[in-house]
Amino acid sequence: MKTKFNRRDFLKLSTAVAAASALAACAPNNENEIGVPFESPENPVINPEVQTPLPAVPLTILALNRLTFGIRPGDVDLFNSLGANDDERLINFVTQQLNPDSIDDSEFESRYSAAGFETLHKTHEQLYYDHITNNQYNSNNEAYWDWYSKPAYELVDATMLRAVYSKKQIVEILADFWHNHFNVYFWQDDGVPLLVSYNRDVLRKHALGNFRQMLEGVATHPSMLYYLNQNNSNDAGPNENFARELFELHTLGAENYLGVRDPNTVTKDANGISIGYVDNDVYESARAFTGWRVDDDIYEYENEIGKSGNFIYYKPWHDRFNKLVLGKYIPSDQPDMQDGRDVLDLLAYHPGTARHIARKLCKRFISDVPPDSVIQAAANTFIEFRSAPDQLKRVVETILLSAEFKQSWGGKVKRPFEAVVSMVRVLNSESNRIPSGFHWMLSQMGQGLFERRSPDGYPDSREAWANSMSLLYRWNAAVALTENWMDDEQGNVIRTDVYAQTPTEIRTATSLADFWIGRILNQSLSETSRNAVIQVMAQEYSWDETLPEDHVQYVLPAMVEVILMSPEFQWK
Repeated sequence: MKTKFNRRDFLKLSTAVAAASALAACAPNNENEIGVPFESPENPVINPEVQTPLPAVPLTILALNRLTFGIRPGDVDLFNSLGANDDERLINFVTQQLNPDSIDDSEFESRYSAAGFETLHKTHEQLYYDHITNNQYNSNNEAYWDWYSKPAYELVDATMLRAVYSKKQIVEILADFWHNHFNVYFWQDDGVPLLVSYNRDVLRKHALGNFRQMLEGVATHPSMLYYLNQNNSNDAGPNENFARELFELHTLGAENYLGVRDPNTVTKDANGISIGYVDNDVYESARAFTGWRVDDDIYEYENEIGKSGNFIYYKPWHDRFNKLVLGKYIPSDQPDMQDGRDVLDLLAYHPGTARHIARKLCKRFISDVPPDSVIQAAANTFIEFRSAPDQLKRVVETILLSAEFKQSWGGKVKRPFEAVVSMVRVLNSESNRIPSGFHWMLSQMGQGLFERRSPDGYPDSREAWANSMSLLYRWNAAVALTENWMDDEQGNVIRTDVYAQTPTEIRTATSLADFWIGRILNQSLSETSRNAVIQVMAQEYSWDETLPEDHVQYVLPAMVEVILMSPEFQWK
């Protein structure tokens, strides 16, 4: 018997299925703790059936969900062709991804070239000259601000494009990880165009390299100097902002903070280095970094300062006297920059830093609360190869090839950026350049690219994104993408054709649901969830009768949207 559905009933059904499912995906157990009702005859939502632990999935599916921004059509077959068994395939995939120069990414490069970016090729000095000191427009004109910020906006577009289409997926994940770790806000004062060189010349350059080298690259880049007020730190008034975040976020982490106490009372290790830090270490380090600034001629009386926009060490501003940091005595009148470099050495080579960085990487790739065993293994690698040019590559490899990585399905929920990009990837959507509306949606979800104001970067935990507004905009993104609602005034478009991607011989509600469940999730759904998806597709028709073509064209996008909002699509 056919059930009559009008358009309003259908929309209520599909919206309830998708929105409730997405919210439930973030619930920590079988009880829905955020007020979303479970399935009933009057409210047929997908029961998320969240278990602890979740049912296992094939290693191929786990790896591709964790080590890429989403599974594209064909990715599973490519992964499975890399070896005769799971271990062999994972090793070969990780080896390939951690050697990005070996990957043929010409298809993406052609797409990147066609996007027509005007500023991303510029050197740091060119960015500073063209968009800051020699901006061709009057400062009272809107065109001035458009040109000033153009490099940063192009960086946002290029980052999205790379995440969607580049084959170098682990590189893109690590670029995102390190920007969050060494966060700089998009609209930080004075140096917005320089975000391009910060991302390219520091974070991406060292993402698989050496942490100590990356740390100095961060500490000497004008984007960070401006953002954390290091640019005006001098011996007359040391600014502790950068020094504090250097300890609390970039290296030792809050886990190694010992509070306000006499530094002489802190336990020392066998090398005489303090096992943790106190406030006095921050104050002394702020003194060590005085004079680390930008060549930007901000004061008229500084005739020796130019306008290159580069980092400079300005000796007249440096506190030349002795310091005590983490139990190490730093003598007075050392060579230029040596005080600061001594602090960077102490922090980069500290066992506490190794554990802090290892824990954050394990949290990104394994679970919100990763096992201590893999954290310690990664920390040991960090320490063992502390002077190696590929130190971070070895640390990541230790994590990705660990037993803990293979047993961790469902330990993570996609953050908004990951969710949106994975939708574009799984639907094989085409774009010449990602429309601005997608970036606006990411901002509404709470994760606009490079828009985190505070220096701690976007959180990387399920709880941070389990809010109704963030998840509602995931639903909106799924609808906009599948229904082809996205374009902008600059002519940037993104197009998805789910109808054309559906085999013509598949025309029952059951077969259509099964095809797209498999295509999007690469796994099965529970009977309850699968039945709800089938019902969305069938509407007034029987589940196993051949559907009219106009019905398929009309309803198919909505069914796809429902699957995109299932709990299974939110997990990784």
